[in-house]
Amino acid sequence: MFTGEIMEIIHHGGRYGVTGSCHELVVTENASILVDCGLLQGNDARAGKGKEHPPFINFPLDRIQGLVLTHVHIDHCGRIPHLMGAGFQGPIWCTEASALLLPLVLEDAVKIGITRDEKLIDRFIEAMKKRLVPLPYGTWHKVGSWDGADVSLRLQQAGHILGSAYAELRVQGAGCEVSGKLNEKELHSNTTVVVFSGDLGAPYTPLLPDPAPPERADILVLESTYGDRLHEGREQRREKLRQVIVRALENRGALLVPAFSIGRTQELLYEIESLITEHRHDEAAANLPWDDLEIIVDSPLALRITDVYDRLRHLWDQEATEVASQGRHPLSFEQMTVIEGHAEHKGTVDYLRKTARPCVVIAAGGMCAGGRIVNYLKALMGDPRTDILFVGYQAHGTPGRDILEAAKTRMEPSKQTFIDLDGGSYPLRAAVHSISGYSAHADQRDLVNFVRGIPVAPQSIRLVHGEEEARKALAEALTERAGEIVR
Repeated sequence: MFTGEIMEIIHHGGRYGVTGSCHELVVTENASILVDCGLLQGNDARAGKGKEHPPFINFPLDRIQGLVLTHVHIDHCGRIPHLMGAGFQGPIWCTEASALLLPLVLEDAVKIGITRDEKLIDRFIEAMKKRLVPLPYGTWHKVGSWDGADVSLRLQQAGHILGSAYAELRVQGAGCEVSGKLNEKELHSNTTVVVFSGDLGAPYTPLLPDPAPPERADILVLESTYGDRLHEGREQRREKLRQVIVRALENRGALLVPAFSIGRTQELLYEIESLITEHRHDEAAANLPWDDLEIIVDSPLALRITDVYDRLRHLWDQEATEVASQGRHPLSFEQMTVIEGHAEHKGTVDYLRKTARPCVVIAAGGMCAGGRIVNYLKALMGDPRTDILFVGYQAHGTPGRDILEAAKTRMEPSKQTFIDLDGGSYPLRAAVHSISGYSAHADQRDLVNFVRGIPVAPQSIRLVHGEEEARKALAEALTERAGEIVR
């Protein structure tokens, strides 16, 4: 029988920072469910030496019955190899799209961070694939019964990246309660619904449908990445993207865009294709028509991910579906140059360093802590003709954040500012831009509206995946929407 133990949520990462998301819902004394198992980055990783932010896996696995994966960004899935290495043998529940994307992402991550031994990597990927349980959106799936408690899972569209979901975990059983505070009508027949937001997308994100609030969330574990700010609207950020591209081309330099391989790259390609189509007969700069603009995509993983995006068009939103129905190819168009091999990558970097050719380079390494973008930055960010555009969150302690902060404090273009990259120090003379609307994260307004859309206000909201200022601001904005807010 269910023992009546109070449910508990334990955070193994992502509680006080924006990376390393890993949360454990303890259902009974003998059973718990893990939600996400992400890698820590930037200052979060350096804090990993402390008890609250372990670098890998330093929590017991005995009672963990399975893992719910909200999406396949590294800060939510990157510790899965370590989890399996520590002995985890349970199922990994995720969306059908995530089940296709996860092997690609983790193969790349293991090569970079663990080993390049192809046989070991293949063995890990095959073992991991056997653990995957792909689930359709919007359908309840019973995941287990332990000590009289029945647990079901439903995944709903999160609008963050392809396959992203927020997770509804419904726990039914005598004595089911959280912190002794939920007692209304025996909690709908001794049932508690705990919702883990994962990462929620912003409305009107290219390609993906908007997230809709859950029907019920007694306890809501909510991300707060942009809990203290508002994004530009879709038209504003699209116009700003156009202006940044034009500025870079007028300078006859390269526009470098550090982008995560999943989500950001595909959204940028979609928007750039749209701009080229709209301005096809105009000049982006003197003697450079938009139609001749070269877009260099330098990320082997992004190319594989983009192929999956293209194959899963049934998950696109209505706008993107209509664009494709017109015969356009928003993720693979003629102005794109695809860089695959390492030799080709090095040759491209060297060529741009020597010629300062006007072009847009979208390269792997969203926070500039690794990936091919690092070589472009080392080669080109000392050239004042270069522009750098950030379209995603830059965590404290990452080179991306350092570049943003250095650009803010730089008083004049001639002042020498240096950035530490890949063990060296490099001058920053490039212009630096940021468009938060392409972050793929909901802003404060979106997060508040998500909570307001829940028919009955949650009894408890736990704010995670955000820095202190963001969590504090969001908590204040949500004061009237929950019985308890924990930040």
